[in-house]
Amino acid sequence: NVRDITELNSLQRQLQKTKEQTLKYKAELSHLRSLQIQDTGIIFASELMARTIQLAMKVANVDTTVLITGESGTGKELFAKLIHEQGKGLSKSYIKINCAAIPEQLLESELFGYEGGAFTGAKKEGKPGLFELAHNGTLFLDEIGELPLLLQAKLLRAIQEKEIVRVGSTVPIKINIKIVAATNRDLCEMVKNGTFREDLYYRLMVVPIQVPPLRERKEDIPLLVKYIVDKLNYRFAFRHTISPHLLERLSEYSWPGNVRELENIIERMMITSSEDELTSDLLPQMIRQQGTLPKRGSKLKEAVAQTEIYLLQETYNEYKSWQKVADILGVDRTTIFRKACKYGLLT
Repeated sequence: NVRDITELNSLQRQLQKTKEQTLKYKAELSHLRSLQIQDTGIIFASELMARTIQLAMKVANVDTTVLITGESGTGKELFAKLIHEQGKGLSKSYIKINCAAIPEQLLESELFGYEGGAFTGAKKEGKPGLFELAHNGTLFLDEIGELPLLLQAKLLRAIQEKEIVRVGSTVPIKINIKIVAATNRDLCEMVKNGTFREDLYYRLMVVPIQVPPLRERKEDIPLLVKYIVDKLNYRFAFRHTISPHLLERLSEYSWPGNVRELENIIERMMITSSEDELTSDLLPQMIRQQGTLPKRGSKLKEAVAQTEIYLLQETYNEYKSWQKVADILGVDRTTIFRKACKYGLLT
């Protein structure tokens, strides 16, 4: 009846209004995230990174140790700086040490300092360690998995007692610091192997933050690419742009070296290109080859079609001749034309 139709129309209008509001909120959320780029120094657009950043900001103001894990090149140090800036603040000390970069025999004195005459070559007046220098601030222990077992015991005591003892001294020194550690190694496996102390592992694992690899947040890639190109254009006084096809190829690649690898590849292309617009021809062979692999879960027929389209397109783009494509791929010219027509490549 008329009343039912009127109610139905009203419900449809309400549904449409709800959909429009949802789209509006999503757009606003995306805009807010883009503004966060300036606040955090982290380039992101994905939900996954948004949740990771939110967790980092939560622990920033809490007096607890933080362990940041993730593959090499994911940006673990950016999260350490974010935690420091949001917590202790820019006016406080932020001290970083790479535990893998300093020889074991020097690492103890670097971390804990030493008294005058503690060893051959020591300064007469002694030297404060990084724990003392980071007092009231943040100490970032990068590559914590490389810390020798002997120093792991001293680090555990420093965390638990909030005090350190310099090399060559017996006098404890009180410290007030936030310890943020990072590693790309599997500490749990190291505990099982006896190469990392179990008690230190659990002390560091109070709030673990897992930085996701780039392949799990591919929606971040276009934003990262723009940021990297703009930064390098400014640095080298270039005027490069990215072609849509190249951006698509960059977004498809799995990036085992994560953001660091992405930045290195873009820098290489920008330096070697003679044109302002960067194209997929500049990509290293390893990246171009990965494009031949169909996505996991594809039907066999779809996978064959994806592979054929890729081979036809890439070979034609390189040689600009369908006859040459036929010669390179080892099939007759008629088959090439038939498949090119089938996939809509003859335009």
